[in-house]
Amino acid sequence: MTLQRFDPFLELRRQIEALSERSDSAPNLSSFSPAVNTRENNDAYLIQIDLPGVDKDAITVDLKEKVLSISGERKFEEEVKEEDFYRLESRYGRFERRFSLPDNTDPEKIEAAYKNGVLTLTLPKVQPKGAKQISVQ
Repeated sequence: MTLQRFDPFLELRRQIEALSERSDSAPNLSSFSPAVNTRENNDAYLIQIDLPGVDKDAITVDLKEKVLSISGERKFEEEVKEEDFYRLESRYGRFERRFSLPDNTDPEKIEAAYKNGVLTLTLPKVQPKGAKQISVQ
């Protein structure tokens, strides 16, 4: 009987390599989650969603009970054959992202623009009613 040094990460490395081999051999057409950038300025909240390769008509923006939903599908146009690709890292399929709107958002004035594969949503802020600055004498 020979002694073998214990390596606690050996099995983990084997599992990761097995997963990697499986994911490299066939393209993944079912998981696409677009990257999102959010920011705020004095007048509005801005949401930018990276949607390269997504047709403008395939994007849906809905607002229901202060929840903004962006959904659509990035389609793979060609027939996929394993021998056609060395590596395919792009993801395809349906996607949906949801955002809860802050209370000071004006839902009637939300704007959406799509340019160069980036969807930009502008969510204007509601100015507080009756707010005014009072000068000190």
